[in-house]
Amino acid sequence: MAGGGAGHLFGRMLRIREPLDWMLRLALGTAPIVAIIGAWAFATSGAIPEDRLISPTILPSPGEVVLSFKSFWFDQEFSRSALVSTWRIVKGFALAIAIALPLGVLMGAFSKVKAMFQPLSLFGAYMPIPVLIPLTMSLFGVDEMQKVIFLALAFLVYLLPLIVKAIDDVDDIFLHTAYTLGANKRQTVWHVLLGIAWPQIFQSMRMGFGVGWSYIILAELVVAERGLGHIISVAQRIGPRENIYLTLVAIVLIAFITDKIWAWLGSVLFPYQETT
Repeated sequence: MAGGGAGHLFGRMLRIREPLDWMLRLALGTAPIVAIIGAWAFATSGAIPEDRLISPTILPSPGEVVLSFKSFWFDQEFSRSALVSTWRIVKGFALAIAIALPLGVLMGAFSKVKAMFQPLSLFGAYMPIPVLIPLTMSLFGVDEMQKVIFLALAFLVYLLPLIVKAIDDVDDIFLHTAYTLGANKRQTVWHVLLGIAWPQIFQSMRMGFGVGWSYIILAELVVAERGLGHIISVAQRIGPRENIYLTLVAIVLIAFITDKIWAWLGSVLFPYQETT
């Protein structure tokens, strides 16, 4: 009886695809964050390090992290580092798109091209991204070019299969209609395959750009004079440790803002698509 009552209560609380108003969404989304911050504050509470569950050299308290923001902004020149990291991501992303977009369209459109490059695409998909760091360092040194090339390769590995899939997902009925109307190969690829797949390709680009904020940390942890990854590296070696957590929060916020910019651009380019 008790089990049935618990199951009935569970069924009332959770319904499949239940519509929620914005206040309930806000409350449910805030609850885990408040719980994590509360646990963090509890584990780092104490006037002296010996009173804490976790040493301040490992995890400073939320208050200590907030109070270190001034030095983080001015002493670590956060704004400049954020701009440098963003520019590196943009350059690496642009280089990757210049290769992945035409190659992905050709692979999705022509079976022979796909058969030629599919093994390389699979090899890249299964290759751990950190392996590219020593590879690019041995080929391009440790200067700015190495970081851009590393990001470009990481983006390329991520984007190419998604672009190929977007072209593959175009239904054959559109191709048959184009052939019936007398379209040639160029018109079929450009106006039919690419034209229909553009919204899905754009979403892949949006997701790929967001993933770049995790790649940038890898790119800047080794021999970087400036950047968000450089701030983390310095804070890990000589402190203050608070800068590590401020940088992580900053990366999340920047990535969130840039994703919203992508979403807005998608709503402008493809108003018939639902973009969130």
